[in-house]
Amino acid sequence: MDLEKAQNRIIDFIRNETGKAGVSGVVAGISGGIDSALTATLAVKALGKDRVLGIHMPESSLTPAVDSEDARTLADWLGIEYRTIDIAGIISAFMAAVPDSGSADRLTRGNLKARTRMSLLYFHANQMNRMVIGTGNKTEILLGYYTKYGDGGVDLEPIGGLYKTEVWELSRRLGIPESLIAKKPSAGLWAGQTDEADLGISYVKVDEVLRMIEDGEEPETILNKTGVSAGQLKSVIRRIERNEHKRKAPPVPDLY
Repeated sequence: MDLEKAQNRIIDFIRNETGKAGVSGVVAGISGGIDSALTATLAVKALGKDRVLGIHMPESSLTPAVDSEDARTLADWLGIEYRTIDIAGIISAFMAAVPDSGSADRLTRGNLKARTRMSLLYFHANQMNRMVIGTGNKTEILLGYYTKYGDGGVDLEPIGGLYKTEVWELSRRLGIPESLIAKKPSAGLWAGQTDEADLGISYVKVDEVLRMIEDGEEPETILNKTGVSAGQLKSVIRRIERNEHKRKAPPVPDLY
């Protein structure tokens, strides 16, 4: 990919979409990870630092201190307005209000956290006449590796055309602090969670596989060229198929 061309197209995209919507700026969730760092950086280039609000939403009992430190470092580096909202109390209140919530598994709890963060972003966006800017990359979107109406609940996805490996490349090109680039990707939904452990494959390998699937390559060719196992390839394909509903608007019956 021509990264300079991609960068300019994304900047124009942010500028055009916010202009069409008639909003005064954007609100971005700043996790301390590289996807949100790149998104916020491109938003500042498109709109200026005064029109970008970064909100860090840690869970005090779970979020590593380094994530909060990196989120603050990014906001200071960009010069954007920055707020921190601890979601621990919100999650506790929700669970206390719901009967039998104690039986919820960690995925259900994790999705609740993602949807709580989405609600907080939209609260601020509504207050400020802004759009919620998403941080999902192409790898996550193709795999459905995000929470529906959580981190997938946004108004625009500027880096949704970049594979994860391209996110790292463009981030280095833009001079984003190395501490964010080198960090192991994690949604931070439970203790010790990492993206690559969940996926069972590295981002480098899964991006190779996804590119070849998009190019229409046969499974046997993909296995031979990438060196992934048959189980890994099957898992990737299954994720794409199973999560197709996340990439589409809710279905509506045809009544006429």
